[in-house]
Amino acid sequence: MPEAWDHTALKARVDGELERFVGAEIEALLRVDGDLAPLGEVLRTVTAHGKRLRSAFCYWGWRATGQPDSEAVVRAAASMELVHAAAVVHDDLIDDSGLRHGLPTAHIVLRDTLAGRPRPSTRARSLAMLAGDLLMSWAGQLFATCGLPAAYLAQARGAWSVLARELIAGEALEILHTAGEPDVRRSLKVIRYKTAKYTVEHPLHIGAALAGGDPGLREVFSDYGLPLGEAFQLRDDLMGLFGEPATTGKANTDDVTGARPTALVALAHEAAGPAERRELAALLGRSGLTSAQLERVRAVVDHTGARTRVEDMITERVTLATAALRGAGLSRTSHLALTQLAVAATDRQG
Repeated sequence: MPEAWDHTALKARVDGELERFVGAEIEALLRVDGDLAPLGEVLRTVTAHGKRLRSAFCYWGWRATGQPDSEAVVRAAASMELVHAAAVVHDDLIDDSGLRHGLPTAHIVLRDTLAGRPRPSTRARSLAMLAGDLLMSWAGQLFATCGLPAAYLAQARGAWSVLARELIAGEALEILHTAGEPDVRRSLKVIRYKTAKYTVEHPLHIGAALAGGDPGLREVFSDYGLPLGEAFQLRDDLMGLFGEPATTGKANTDDVTGARPTALVALAHEAAGPAERRELAALLGRSGLTSAQLERVRAVVDHTGARTRVEDMITERVTLATAALRGAGLSRTSHLALTQLAVAATDRQG
């Protein structure tokens, strides 16, 4: 195997496992009926993209216990990407997002496929919902058939249940708080449950649980994973407002038009004067946001210092995360891999 901290090599292995598994599942789907081909293509597309960070965290959760590399654990780790794909399809559907990775989202592709038929938008959204549900089922299937002994898999069953429960809880909290009064505390709670846990903490816990890791190691992974996962989403919030679609692969108006409860906007609202608060209130949730209106939101966020504050919060959380690894008794390879993953997760433009 290449140097253990070579994320590119691990990503290629995860990509290969996903391509094989998803390809076989799509073939089985098409044997039911060839008319399912558009759904199959959507499933292939949404699983073909990503940095594979979640699988990397799961893999290094396993390796940090002293367990060796194996193809079976790479397959188990790859299942984390199917959880992510399911969450992405559902999230884009809930938010009515049109772009992801620079490509039309699942419900948009399916709507175009159904053009000319009755109620194409409604039917496309229904198909996208089913695609997300199937992806979550595939995640459990790939994990259960990864090739690790049943006793190993049983050790991770509880961690899987927690992942599913807390991911749905975070998504539900975001829906409940959307278009509400901006609140930093609530926004950070949404970040923790919707993104931080299933992106970093839970994959690490699942990897460690597979290997029978001791509770002390899982505590280290929480001390590392929660602040790092929050930093990951805070970076996403900055890119969501200040990034350009050509780089991020997503529309830069989505968070504003969706009136999403991001910490960035909540911090701006908290520090804004009365006039700026009124301006934010008038622009958040507005459909058909113009370039000039987007620039006004950006200007308010900048003027209130919220952008700088979020950058500081990212730095603080990455520092906390990497500090949690010191003295944890990890091998040099595991320590280095997790440190470099912390940088890869938060120092990005897309």
